[in-house]
Amino acid sequence: MAKLVDARRLKRLDFGREGSTPSFPTKRVNIMKKINKDEVIEFLSKCSSETKMYVGCDSTRYRVRGEWFAEYTTVLVVHIDGCKGCRIFGQMDKERDYDNIAKKPSLRLMNEVYRCAALFLDLKEILTNYEVEVHLDINPNLNYGSSCVISQATGYIKGMCNVIPLCKPNAFAASYAADRLKSISGL
Repeated sequence: MAKLVDARRLKRLDFGREGSTPSFPTKRVNIMKKINKDEVIEFLSKCSSETKMYVGCDSTRYRVRGEWFAEYTTVLVVHIDGCKGCRIFGQMDKERDYDNIAKKPSLRLMNEVYRCAALFLDLKEILTNYEVEVHLDINPNLNYGSSCVISQATGYIKGMCNVIPLCKPNAFAASYAADRLKSISGL
């Protein structure tokens, strides 16, 4: 679920540089944490073929000095043996948000979709032996702003990843796991 957050409430405005004044990305993307493929491979070597994978992304929009930014949290949820709990691998990055209408965040939502597809394709050779779902933080109900991108988002995932994506309310990897990872990561 995309949220609106005031930058004054963010804990780390300096992106990890000790003693520096707050600065924000001048480039397109500022990656704060990235998924380590070797760590995922090592973890999966201890799991059975019954393990299920879920890919999802969530974003938070906030304003800094009059400009809007979005913080994206992309996750790979590994559901151990399909019944024994899970482990969340995630990556976080920040980027300038150019959406003009906050109630119809089409660009930011499509950036979430692009990140899900990129993670899926990046880990494709690892995921081939497992059941994989792509979860999108998009509500198909026309009463919600995220519905403005439902057809292009699902079409993009079908075309790029060759899987049928799940949307809200069934998209827990995007709606809950990404939120949870962000809240416990301290970034």
